[in-house]
Amino acid sequence: MTSGLGRWEALLSELGRRRDASQEMGGQERIARHRAAGKLDARQRIAHLFDHGRFVEIGAFVGGLSGPDQAPTPADGLVAGFGKINGRPALAGAEDFTVLGGSIGDGGSDKRYRLVQLAAQERVPLVFMLEGAGHRLTNSHSGRRPNDLQGLAELSGQVPIVCLVMGASAGHGALTAPLSDFVVMTEAASLFTAGPPLVKGAIGEIVTKEQLGGPQVHIVQSGVAHNLVVNDQAAIDVARRYLSYFPLNAWTRTGRCDGPDTGPRRLDGILGLIDPDPRIPFEMRGVLEMLADKDSLFEVQPQFGGSIVTALARLGGRAVAIVANDASHGAGAIDAEAADKAAHFIDVAGAFHLPVVFLADNPGVMVGTAAEKSGILRHAARMFVAQHRLNVPKLHVTLRKAFGFGSSIMAMNPFDGQTITLAFPGASLGAMPVASAAASAKLDDETRTRIASEQAGGAFHIADRLGFDDVIDPRDLRNALLLGLELAQGRDGAVASPVMVAGVTP
Repeated sequence: MTSGLGRWEALLSELGRRRDASQEMGGQERIARHRAAGKLDARQRIAHLFDHGRFVEIGAFVGGLSGPDQAPTPADGLVAGFGKINGRPALAGAEDFTVLGGSIGDGGSDKRYRLVQLAAQERVPLVFMLEGAGHRLTNSHSGRRPNDLQGLAELSGQVPIVCLVMGASAGHGALTAPLSDFVVMTEAASLFTAGPPLVKGAIGEIVTKEQLGGPQVHIVQSGVAHNLVVNDQAAIDVARRYLSYFPLNAWTRTGRCDGPDTGPRRLDGILGLIDPDPRIPFEMRGVLEMLADKDSLFEVQPQFGGSIVTALARLGGRAVAIVANDASHGAGAIDAEAADKAAHFIDVAGAFHLPVVFLADNPGVMVGTAAEKSGILRHAARMFVAQHRLNVPKLHVTLRKAFGFGSSIMAMNPFDGQTITLAFPGASLGAMPVASAAASAKLDDETRTRIASEQAGGAFHIADRLGFDDVIDPRDLRNALLLGLELAQGRDGAVASPVMVAGVTP
C-alpha cells in the first residue's frame, strides 16, 4: 500500500509538471521570434513591472487542459496576477502574443474580469499590457459572466488604471485603452477596432497596421493614447512612475514625498523666461521644470493638444496635477484637442484627490471655421465643467493674459472653489483682446484706448474686487503655491471617497 508521503510526492510531481507547462507560453520558437523583434515576452513584461520577486500569478492553470480537437493554451494567453509596484500592491495582466496571437479565449476572458473584480474588491491599481488579436473565433460566449469592459467602466475613478500597448492590439482587447486613465504606446504598437484584413473586407480600404492605428494616429491625431516610448522596458518604467503620483485608490490620499528640493525657493530665472509682453511667446515647460520639485515633472500627453501642457509633479513633496497654457503654441489659444486632453486629465486628478494648479496664459478659446467644425464649443464646455466640478484644492495663477471663456475654463472665475487665485502684475484680462475686437465692436479711438489701458492693468482691477487674492512677483510663484497647498492641508483629515458626478457631461 502506497504511503501518504508517496501519494503526496505523486501529487506534487504532477503539480510541478503542470505549473511548468503553464509557463511555457507558445513554445521556444515563438518566444525567440518575439524577442528577436526587440520585445519582451509576456512573463518578462510582468517581471519588469513588479518589484523583484513580488509577483504572484493567478489563473496559471487556465487553458492547461486539452481536448480531442484542442491543444493546451498555456495560461490561456494571459499572464495575470498581483504583487508590489514601488512597494505598494497592484494587479496586472499581460497578453501573451506567443499563444494564439494573444487572442482572448473564454478562460482568458474570465481572468480579465477576475483582475478587474479583484482591483475593485481590494482597491488597488490595475495595469493591462496589450498585444493581442481580440476575441477568439472559437469562444463559446456563454453569457454566464460579466466581462472586463463592464468591470472597467464600473472601476473607473476607484483605482488608477494604466494600459500599455506593446504591439498590435485589436477588437475587445484594444477597448481596454480608452477605458483606462493613462495609455502608453511603444513605437512597435498599434491599436484599432479591427485589423487591416477586416478593414479591407468590410470597406475595401487597404492600410497597414501603422497607418490604421500606430502611434502617429493615436498619440498625435486621435489622442486615444497619451505617451509614446521607445520600447517595452520604457513603457513599463513610465507606468511605474505614473502610478507613483497617485494613491492606491480613491478612498486614500497620496502621502508627502520628502526630498532635497521640497522647501521654499524663489524662481530667480523666471523673469528671463517670461517676457511681460503677452505677444512674445515662451516655453511653458521651462517654467514648469523650474517650478516643480527637482526631477519630479512628468508630462502627460505631450504630443497632443499642444496649447495646453498637462503634467504631474511634486510641489513641496506633494503630488499635484498641473494644467498650463503654452504660449509658444498658437499663443496658448485653446482648441478642441487641448480642451479634450485637459478635461480627461482634470477628471483623473479630481478622482484621486490631487490638487490641481492652473497656469493661465491664453487669448481665449480658438476661433474660426476649423475650430467650430471641430466642436470647440462642446470640448471647451466639457473642460469648463470638469474644472468646476473639482472638489480638490484648486490653485489658479494668471501669468500674462486670459480672455473670455479661455479664462473661465482655466479656473479663473472668482469664488469658484479656488484655494487661492493669483496673478502676475501686468496681466491683461477682459472679454476679448481689444486689439482684435475693436474693429468688430466699432470702438472709437478714445474708448479703445481706455479699454486697452484697463486690460493692461486688469490684474489690479480684478484684485480690487477680490477676483484675485493677490498679485505676486513671478519669482514668488513656487512659494505662493506652496503656501496655498499648506492652507489646503486641513482637507487631508477629511474622509476620502470616490467622486460621484451629477449631471450630464458636455
